Amino acid sequence: MLSKEAKQKIINKFRVHANDTGSPQVQIAILTEEIKELTDHLKLHKHDHSSRRGLLKKVGERRRLLKYLQKEDEKSFQDVAQKLKLKIAKKMIDDEEERKRIEEEILAKEQLKIEAQEEAAEAKEAAKE
Repeated sequence: MLSKEAKQKIINKFRVHANDTGSPQVQIAILTEEIKELTDHLKLHKHDHSSRRGLLKKVGERRRLLKYLQKEDEKSFQDVAQKLKLKIAKKMIDDEEERKRIEEEILAKEQLKIEAQEEAAEAKEAAKE
């Protein structure tokens, strides 16, 4: 568990405005620090399954917040990921780029089909005349 001073230090570093305590950036930073502490604890206490479960919940919550931040504000997402040196953020960026590339390919194929159908319709019209 983070001390009040440690949590306040993190809030001051990642806050968006003066009274900010709950922005996604701050929540992600706090969760990251808690994840680091739990990871160190589990290295010593391998059979502490309740702490392991808590760690997994925190990792899932951070992933959801990262996904939200990536969708809402790409620049601050990359900024937070860089400051915290998150590996998962790199994977999320790659996955998003891959999804966009596939989406563009599908749209391009659909556009080609539409154009081919239009050309066939025009050829049919020309044949009738």
